[in-house]
Amino acid sequence: MKKKIAISLLLSAFALGAFAQEAPYDTLTRPQLISKQFSFTEGASVDKKGNVFFTDQPNNKIWEYSVDGNLSLFLDNAGRSNGMYFDRKGNLVTCADEHEQLWSISPDKKITVLLKDYQGHLMNGPNDIWIDKKGGIYMTDPYYQRPWWTRTKPDLDGQKVYYLPKGKQQPVIVDADLKQPNGIVGTPDGKYLYVADIRDNKTYKYLINKNGTLSDRKLFVEQGSDGMTLDKKGNVYLTGNGVTIYSPEGKKIGHIPVPEPWTANLCFGGVNKDVLFITASKAIYTLKMNVKGVE
Repeated sequence: MKKKIAISLLLSAFALGAFAQEAPYDTLTRPQLISKQFSFTEGASVDKKGNVFFTDQPNNKIWEYSVDGNLSLFLDNAGRSNGMYFDRKGNLVTCADEHEQLWSISPDKKITVLLKDYQGHLMNGPNDIWIDKKGGIYMTDPYYQRPWWTRTKPDLDGQKVYYLPKGKQQPVIVDADLKQPNGIVGTPDGKYLYVADIRDNKTYKYLINKNGTLSDRKLFVEQGSDGMTLDKKGNVYLTGNGVTIYSPEGKKIGHIPVPEPWTANLCFGGVNKDVLFITASKAIYTLKMNVKGVE
């Protein structure tokens, strides 16, 4: 009997060890505070080198946190940028919330307006984006009343998800049946898209069709999210109350506490893309991970 118990304990220890090796992060490690000098941080996005860019929307600035740990101002008067994503040419595409536009900011800081309106009407307020391999842009467009706006109600009916094909000036609606879409991210193979309906506290998974439209919408998890990202194992990272990690099957596999009122966005940065960069309220944090990001 003792031998059987010993073998059972050994197998259990081996199983726990295997799980620990597969865990995306060391659960005994807490996120490291980098800076707390902002008003509200958002829009975490990483370039090819691993440098991370993020916004301080109330102060209308975009900041850069380099791979060597230096924090510097990238752009002032940044169009009240919110969500951001780098395209394949190294341009930083941003949700320029000041006038409900999409901007493309080149490495030398030249600004090109990619999207001004939808059929002559102002967008609600582009919030978050993901860019596919063809250069098409998926965008969530919820309505959050901003203090810098003169209007007090939306021009459009409903809060929707759009797709802007590369080179086009008008987007197409790809999902009109959400209460308040917010976080969005796609898989690197271009097959699937995740969209969070933050007001309904749900995140959905879609099949991406060849023409950029979406189909086969399925409930992924009963949790909404502000920003989101993926790692190379296909795990999905949702924000709000810290960071919650789900397996590709929708099973909760971890929660990273962040000591701030709200966690807004995140991405993987660093030379090896294995450092989780987190924007949370007035602060930014980093956490070394056991997995790498896909962006």
